[in-house]
Amino acid sequence: MIVRVESPAKREGRIIKILERRRKKVVGKLCYGKNFYYVKPRSRKIPFDVYISPEKISKAKVGDIVVVELTAYPTVSRPPEGRVLKVIPATDGPRSEIEMVIEDHGLPHKFPSAVLKEAREFTPLDSKHLKGSTGGISAQGRVDCRDLLTVTIDGESAKDFDDAVSIRRMAGGFILWVHIADVSHYVPWDSRLDLESRQRGTSVYFPGRVIPMLPKVLSNDLCSLVPRSDRLTFTVEMRFDRKGNLLKKRFYPSVINSNERMTYTSVRKILTDNDRAERKKYGYLLESFELIKELYELLRQQSIRRGSLDFDLPEPEVLLDIQGRPEAIIKAERNVGHMIIEAFMIAANEAVASHIEDMGVPMIYRVHEKPDASKLEGLKKIFSSFGLQVKRTGPTAFHKIFRQAKGITEETLVNILLLRSLKQAKYSTENIGHFGLASKSYTHFTSPIRRYPDLVVHRILKDRIKGKGPSDKKRGLLENLLPEIAFHSSKTERAADEAEREIMDVMRAWFMKDKAGNEYEGVISAITPYGLKVQLKDFFVSGFLHVSNMPGDYYRFNEECYCLVGRNSKRTFSIGNNIRVVIERVSIEDREIAFAMA
Repeated sequence: MIVRVESPAKREGRIIKILERRRKKVVGKLCYGKNFYYVKPRSRKIPFDVYISPEKISKAKVGDIVVVELTAYPTVSRPPEGRVLKVIPATDGPRSEIEMVIEDHGLPHKFPSAVLKEAREFTPLDSKHLKGSTGGISAQGRVDCRDLLTVTIDGESAKDFDDAVSIRRMAGGFILWVHIADVSHYVPWDSRLDLESRQRGTSVYFPGRVIPMLPKVLSNDLCSLVPRSDRLTFTVEMRFDRKGNLLKKRFYPSVINSNERMTYTSVRKILTDNDRAERKKYGYLLESFELIKELYELLRQQSIRRGSLDFDLPEPEVLLDIQGRPEAIIKAERNVGHMIIEAFMIAANEAVASHIEDMGVPMIYRVHEKPDASKLEGLKKIFSSFGLQVKRTGPTAFHKIFRQAKGITEETLVNILLLRSLKQAKYSTENIGHFGLASKSYTHFTSPIRRYPDLVVHRILKDRIKGKGPSDKKRGLLENLLPEIAFHSSKTERAADEAEREIMDVMRAWFMKDKAGNEYEGVISAITPYGLKVQLKDFFVSGFLHVSNMPGDYYRFNEECYCLVGRNSKRTFSIGNNIRVVIERVSIEDREIAFAMA
């Protein structure tokens, strides 16, 4: 929109013109009243009903949940108008609610036929075309890495395997190979596949469902680093000394043949649990895994020393039954397998970012701004009440508070408050560093199957190692295009995050819908002036206890101790307190779980 500033002394202005509308579709219930049809939006963010003329309701019936395309936006005197595009059928499960979220957030979930046709034109790799001396250069100009012991490490349900790793000990240190699916081989600039994946920006992950950035023939097959199959990759080869310092890095197109598709659980059993059966099953990989663990621990210590923030906040995991309904919601495990892959991918991303930056070519970075000192200033009293020493409020203070909070009762709360005070990471063509990782130069390179910026970075790096520095014309094109891609990719990432959070709220509400009236033991996980957020102990589910459902006193929010205090009784509710609650109300439509005091 264009805004006219009315007064330079005030942050006020008048909207002159709206250039583009973010929302083009609305999801809601078709209603009829006073001789006209209208759709009542499901989202509380939309304050208007949408008028539908009779000839534009298609085959929808009153009471149906419909997707409406907006044909006229609201004015001062007129409501918005639209036409029904589709009816979302009711289902015995959360599927229809998931469809509503997908449509409401405008997530593209069907590929155009031309894009699918282009994807189907690729044929599986023929090893005849990849022949070459083992460890040498293959016929396609790729380094042959098929002699390396190589594994992928992912979750149990993963199908799009972006990355694989190999490791060997060298004199005085380690050689780590991080192999990334070479999606750029299949998706060149401005192809139909490229334009579609650029528009999508990212894959979106829901419990039991994925909306992929690329068609499945690529994401789950040709590009996925499945075991015992030749796959085209882009390798980052890094040499570390015995202290974990990076000595040398190389980048090259390659071909691999992964030995095993490992899971995080298997890696935990091997390295943490010393599970006899698991270690026997993967006996030929044990030496590699011991080296992997050794290097990971060195990289982790380096990360801690330089001030990287790892909040490690618990995340929910939804277990579905065969009909796709949630049968359990548990705390997702984050074990040594997850942390190994995170550390190795961060190392690869940093290596790529610093290399391309040194080349001086246009680039997309993953950046995270330093926090405002004023944000921490507002939290000083709260942190001091926890016994934390807060002498300064600059960026370095964040790291000190983070370290001080380790192991204290309020650690989770401190981490949440610190996280909320930080700015959001985003994509940018200007490298300002990554505060959260304490990295001077960072990018996203390691997930090109599911993130578009990674695919762009692959192309830029591939051109550089082929000796193809961008011509003046191409440099100009990149300088104009990359900021648009960075902005759009940041926007699609936020949209995907919002949709994933809303789907999780749907799953929680659906799981708890038949438990209204039940009593549960819980723990206070957050406090607002209006009530308490309570995490149940029986399930990894939280709900809200409003102050109106806390009888017997009038509770006020005390900012200094971050607690609710009864005006008469002086009873105090703080983070971490146990509390017994009753499920008062569950609303799938509003995605809410309301508690009352037991």
